[in-house]
Amino acid sequence: MTAINPIGAISGFSGINGISGTSGTSGLSKISDSLDFDEAAKTASPNTDFARMLSKGLESVQASQDKANDLAVQVANGTLQDPAQYTMAANEASLGLQMTLAVRNKAVEAFQEIMRMQA
Repeated sequence: MTAINPIGAISGFSGINGISGTSGTSGLSKISDSLDFDEAAKTASPNTDFARMLSKGLESVQASQDKANDLAVQVANGTLQDPAQYTMAANEASLGLQMTLAVRNKAVEAFQEIMRMQA
């Protein structure tokens, strides 16, 4: 399975890796550490709420990818009693990745549209 970094095309998000679940959550933990949620709660602006929501969404996608990978290993080892669990987890991870790609694509489109605007 090839590692996919769907957010790598956006220069501000180059630290995010492991969306496919093959490289762990190291990139996501760097983002979470850099966001001071206590300070964000004090200011409570829409931008910090969006950043928090985006971070939680990426962590959720990463968790579903990790779960699917763990179940795939169990299927390969023959230790998983119900292979349907893997099928459902793999579909959930795939849908999460597709949703992440769709959000990324919309963000890139919005950025490009803003860049086309005249000052």
